[in-house]
Amino acid sequence: MSDFDRDNGAGSHRQRGHDANPVLGLTTYLQQAQTGVWDVHASFLPAIYMEGVNLAGGIAVLLPPQGVDAAERVLDGLDGLIITGGRDMDPATYGQQRHPSTDEPVQENRLRDEWELALVRGALRRGMPLLGICRGAQVVNVALGGTLHQHLPDVVGHTRHQQGNAVFSTSSVRTVPGTLLASLIGDTSDVQCYHHQAIDRLGDGLIVSAKDSDGVIEAVEIPGDNFVLAVQWHPEERLDDIRLFAGVVRAAAQYATGKVNA
Repeated sequence: MSDFDRDNGAGSHRQRGHDANPVLGLTTYLQQAQTGVWDVHASFLPAIYMEGVNLAGGIAVLLPPQGVDAAERVLDGLDGLIITGGRDMDPATYGQQRHPSTDEPVQENRLRDEWELALVRGALRRGMPLLGICRGAQVVNVALGGTLHQHLPDVVGHTRHQQGNAVFSTSSVRTVPGTLLASLIGDTSDVQCYHHQAIDRLGDGLIVSAKDSDGVIEAVEIPGDNFVLAVQWHPEERLDDIRLFAGVVRAAAQYATGKVNA
């Protein structure tokens, strides 16, 4: 076993007789994209997300938005699920009218919303390890009946959470003692943020596991034995610190072992 496996537990499932690395599904964008001479409708995800999973010892597979009837079959082949960042959710999914600053809910966005909500609810029913990242944290909250602040500057009075022009800002978050998140990253952490929306009313079963200095909810989780954690920041932007990826990969390895032994 490598030093990394000993330190982070990503390879600990091998000691329990399960030889394959766990497979984690990552959701993707669906929109127009350019590459070379091509300008096409495409499903894609920045590679840095996959790198985080791979560095932690997991196998990454992409889950493009599609009909929700496929969600359960897709989940059958996974050991863990990561709901990734992206455009704003359609406010209709949490019973609100659209704020002028909220992304237009075009058909591609609605399809992604429906797909990710189905995946989250299916993963929760199975007890499958689940990590939400930025938009992903909002999807997890909405899937459980929560709501969002559609434009955070209206709440906190500044735009430091999303400065624009693809420039991430650094925020200091403080974790709640006794939470899963605190066990993974300690009392505080400096994180990379790029969001103009945030969790407002908590979804059923969720607790707050971190806030920033403005009191903005920066992480939520479901207490208990299953790994259900969602952070408003972007851990993939700091791959010198893969503790969150290591945590969900380790949980996915344990979930995979349970499937093999069932």
